[in-house]
Amino acid sequence: MPTPAIPTVDLSPFFTAGDESGRKNAKDVIAEACADYGFFQIVNHGVPLDLMNKAMELSKTFFKYSDEVKRESSSSPGAPLPAGYNKHPDHSPDKSEYLLMFPPESPYNVLPTNPPDFRKTLEEIFRYFVKTGQILEDIINECLGLPPNFLKEYNNDRSWDFMVTLRYFPATETENNGIAEHEDGNMITIVLQEDVEGLEVCKNGEWIPVIPTEGTLVVNLSDLIQVLSNKKFKSATHRVVRPKGRNRHSYVFFYNLQGDKWVEPLPNFSSEVGVKPKYRGFYYKDYQALRMRNKTHPPSTPEEIMRIGHYEI
Repeated sequence: MPTPAIPTVDLSPFFTAGDESGRKNAKDVIAEACADYGFFQIVNHGVPLDLMNKAMELSKTFFKYSDEVKRESSSSPGAPLPAGYNKHPDHSPDKSEYLLMFPPESPYNVLPTNPPDFRKTLEEIFRYFVKTGQILEDIINECLGLPPNFLKEYNNDRSWDFMVTLRYFPATETENNGIAEHEDGNMITIVLQEDVEGLEVCKNGEWIPVIPTEGTLVVNLSDLIQVLSNKKFKSATHRVVRPKGRNRHSYVFFYNLQGDKWVEPLPNFSSEVGVKPKYRGFYYKDYQALRMRNKTHPPSTPEEIMRIGHYEI
């Protein structure tokens, strides 16, 4: 029995005028995927292929440096998230090291000076990912039937966006978890993979591998869209399974929400007769803090992991 495929959407109609049929087809596929399990892939998305390849190669070079060199880019105190280089401790269930950055102009960034061009490339691809996130946000706005520019105006502060480039270590003989199953806590997540498999998404209880394809970006909806849409659109459940014998590299861009924003089901999806809000409202920064605690104080059991269900009614 063939493995179910992740739908792939061509975004080129959104870069040119007049292709209304192409736009409609793309939106139909995205709407179905978001209502079903919150996962799809995109091609012709506007991020140059040569830039994606360069970013991946420079990331691989950086992670080959000694720990001592990499720690020169360690996070500074005061950042809302640990910007710069970090490595999960041995007891952590997450088996990776990573470099986290905020928007290029952020004072919290601690970006490496080597390899040459790495900093410039990180800043460039970050800006492209922001543009891609804005396009996707606009498409999702239409798919949900919201007023034009509603999500754009609601989520108009890009200072909380952040990007992580990761290296997952090879699996051992006894353990292959890269990052356990979870949903993302932001609005929209964009993933650039290298040619090493490991990313999987859960659909109807089945884990589907997301096969890397050159030039393709992976997109998953996250918790905030699920709450705003009152579960009309789903936050994707996914995980990383580490392969044996190889590191796995990726870039993950989190199109986020400003922390002081209030989040609750929109009246469009919770005011119809017989339809009640499925979540109580919350400030995003409070939910972000709960999720950070999952990382700093790993729960002893899966049931103790803080997820969006904390706010379910």
